[in-house]
Amino acid sequence: MQLAGLKHLVLVDAKAPVSFFAYPGKPSELVPAGCAVHTLATPAQDAAASLAKLARALGADAVPPPLQPAGRPGRPRGRLSAEKVCKAVGHLLPEHAIVVDEAITSGLMLPLMTAGCPAHDLITLTGGAIGQGLPSSIGAAIACPERPVLALIGDGSAMYTIQSLWTMAREKLDITAIIFNNASYSVLNVELERVGAERIGPKARAQLDLKGPVLDFCRLAQGMGVHAARADSAEDFCRALEYALAHPGPHLIEAVVPESLSGAKRRVLPWVLGSLPKLPAPLARALKRKLAP
Repeated sequence: MQLAGLKHLVLVDAKAPVSFFAYPGKPSELVPAGCAVHTLATPAQDAAASLAKLARALGADAVPPPLQPAGRPGRPRGRLSAEKVCKAVGHLLPEHAIVVDEAITSGLMLPLMTAGCPAHDLITLTGGAIGQGLPSSIGAAIACPERPVLALIGDGSAMYTIQSLWTMAREKLDITAIIFNNASYSVLNVELERVGAERIGPKARAQLDLKGPVLDFCRLAQGMGVHAARADSAEDFCRALEYALAHPGPHLIEAVVPESLSGAKRRVLPWVLGSLPKLPAPLARALKRKLAP
């Protein structure tokens, strides 16, 4: 849906986009019909040099780039939510931090909340690689020990590679892991709605929740030598994040939040996504920004 209306797609160090879930009756190739695909540089070629040559050929190498205006969101207050966690990160993010984003549905507002923050690097997932976030934060902290690393991780994602916490403690890495504990594999529930599954029974639903028993990430972290704190209010979360940033890690903050996409919102999401190509372009863009700023 993000590519709808494109006439040309230029690939730089990338392959043509495909869906990482294959569903019956749904396209796996995401290039829209009528869109011409051009390859500037393959993954085996020098992407940076290719872009530099293209800029020179177009006379764009001397054009100053448009910069995002500096600015931070305000300090959040009240009952904690995924959006307020992202807002707190934007409010407190230090300069030259490395942010690893595996928050999945809980991180929908992160780009909006950090757009005007001091310069930082952002590492996201490759395809649907659930469980990549914590190991990626270890790699970032080892590669750049002078820079703080913030890893925003979903609770289901964290359990794939929870042993990463022990490595963080063993190597004394400056990582703050923020775990969004909504007691659900929320993104997989979204995919279940998208595939159009009907008459979903309790056993199938139970495979996608994390409530029996509810995970205690603070104890898991402390058992592996990582300082941990739990927050269910924005005030507690901000204090925990300030402490973590002031004292080189590792740290874990368990953010107890409701699901960002649940109930009616989750059920209507596939319908909204499917309707975007049929809507007027300004309305489609507005809906896209609302769903994923």
